[in-house]
Amino acid sequence: MSLLFLLFLSLQLHLSPLSSSSSSTTASAARHLHATASSCPLDFDVLRRLIQFSNRPKFDSVSISCHYIKAGLRLVQSEYLRTTNNFLPPIDSAESCWVSYQTLINDFFPNFNDIRKICGFQTSWIAEGCMNITTRDDFEGNVSKLALKDAVSACNQSLGNGSPCASCTTSLSSLQPSNSNGRSIGNLSDCTAYPSIYAAAFINRFGPTTEGTSQCLFGFDFSDLSNSNGRVRKIVICVVVMGCGFVLFLGCGGFWILLRKREKIRERSKVDQERETNLAFGMNSINESTTLVRYTFDEIREATKNFSRLNIIGRGGYGNVYKGVLPDGSEVALKRFKNCSVGGDAVFAHEVEVIASVRHVNLVALRGYCTATPPLEGHQRIIVCDLMRNGSLHDHLFGFEERKLSWPTRQKIAIGTARGLAYLHYGAQPSIIHRDIKASNILLDDKFEAKLADFGLARFTPEGMTHLSTKVAGTMGYVAPEYALYGQLTERSDVYSFGVVFLELLSGKKAIMAVNEGQPSLADRVGVVLGKERQSFRCD
Repeated sequence: MSLLFLLFLSLQLHLSPLSSSSSSTTASAARHLHATASSCPLDFDVLRRLIQFSNRPKFDSVSISCHYIKAGLRLVQSEYLRTTNNFLPPIDSAESCWVSYQTLINDFFPNFNDIRKICGFQTSWIAEGCMNITTRDDFEGNVSKLALKDAVSACNQSLGNGSPCASCTTSLSSLQPSNSNGRSIGNLSDCTAYPSIYAAAFINRFGPTTEGTSQCLFGFDFSDLSNSNGRVRKIVICVVVMGCGFVLFLGCGGFWILLRKREKIRERSKVDQERETNLAFGMNSINESTTLVRYTFDEIREATKNFSRLNIIGRGGYGNVYKGVLPDGSEVALKRFKNCSVGGDAVFAHEVEVIASVRHVNLVALRGYCTATPPLEGHQRIIVCDLMRNGSLHDHLFGFEERKLSWPTRQKIAIGTARGLAYLHYGAQPSIIHRDIKASNILLDDKFEAKLADFGLARFTPEGMTHLSTKVAGTMGYVAPEYALYGQLTERSDVYSFGVVFLELLSGKKAIMAVNEGQPSLADRVGVVLGKERQSFRCD
């Protein structure tokens, strides 16, 4: 008996360390897992709160499940970007972030126990982004400022309704980093996801965790389940009660509305056809005496990459100016009119007529035009001119990135502008008064040769007439006083405007600093200085 007791005691002494070691190892592993998970900087609690109190997405299939998992991670990354200005967590925290996310998924969807394996996600993908863009500054430095401005205008509002959401997502399609071309590179926060992550974090003032933003930008439906069911019940009751009454009304009224629509479409089509015929007749009469090319709308669309915002090189009250490349490889500027009413047709035909009737080294050369009425775009009026690579004189004197002009270059620009103006007044038959001479309408080619542009306000002067009486038009600060006061238009009106441009060339100051601030114009200030010098001369 004592022998058995000693044997049992010996076994207990040998087995106790093994049991203790196993328990210690298990506890250590648990502590490591907890420490690793806690080191992830992503706050998955924001997603937990949304799922906990809302209508949870249904994981009907693997593809749908993986889609929601990816969308949820991007929402969390957007909140992380908003609070830290970083798109991605550190690469050494990738494993811990996956563990944290898996814990969240297990709490709500127990059957989905390994999201990386089921969805084919690699561990490093959670910390890999787009083209080495990791911060807010990196992203803003790699996107078009114009596209960013459009996105702010479209997305900084409640996105719960369909129309604002559609407008926002459309603007974000243009907010892709340079050279990415919107391509997906496989990871979880690639170039295609960055615009939505950025917009939810910084553009939309409500943040990524609100119902409207998360639903629009990440595809979640976090509407309250009870409210949703209540709304459904109310809708069903209303439909049942009111349905019978509406059937008869819609049947009779709908047929009448359909007939009216067809009649209006026929009338509109007839009017459009008459307008196109009249405009084409006028254009053909111009073509007979010129070498203008009439481009098709498809050719214009291809040249401007479907009127891409990135190709816009100028804006004005008339519309936008796009840079384009023709099939022969030549680069051109395309002026697309936005006011295509009957009056717009007249302005368009007039400008084409003016530019086509003159040829001079200091006037912008017209290559052709386009008139069309596509079913979706509506009336289109486009002028095609040579591209001036150095932009306008205004860009060099007052642009955001002022480029200094040497004095010989300024002299060359002034002389070229004067020659172009002299040709309009004395070389063209009949003579032409431009009416809108200003720095932004003086374009510069590769050699800084000045080219007068924008003849939308120009007027032909009948032979023998000393002046024209017209409605005053032009730009404040450049309009001659006698023209502004009495509406009498002469060549001297253009000469006055050229004088203001000449003063801008000499001084680097704008013709007028600001509207409605009571500040004198550049011409008035120069007049005061000259008056003081004359008075001083008399005193001497």
